[in-house]
Amino acid sequence: MSWQTYVDDHLMCEIEGNHLSAAAIIGHDGSVWAQSATFPQFKPEEITGIMNDFNEPGTLAPTGLYLGGTKYMVIQGEPGAVIRGKKGAGGVTVKKTSLALVMGIYDEPMSPGQCNIIVERLGDYLIDQGL
Repeated sequence: MSWQTYVDDHLMCEIEGNHLSAAAIIGHDGSVWAQSATFPQFKPEEITGIMNDFNEPGTLAPTGLYLGGTKYMVIQGEPGAVIRGKKGAGGVTVKKTSLALVMGIYDEPMSPGQCNIIVERLGDYLIDQGL
């Protein structure tokens, strides 16, 4: 299965009538493996910041998580495994696998929990596959 298929069929899927507004699978080095057409153009230092927070949890909390120039307030996550961010009625979930970052961005009416389920389910599957 191609990485784009994972994004199109598993991340951009429907859950209770809602969809993510954008999604991507990005290598730890910031290389894009696959992304939705709506995923923001991000800066390499934004991915570096996310990776630093996975290595040293809490480093993004004071400054926020930036993705495509958008600032998200960092909320509860799982240290070293999941980072969650909130901005207004939307937000972002980032799940770290052995080789990649699985990212989902949502807006209302999708709930944070629905985004978490979609992103973390695929992330857990990839981890189980050694990816």
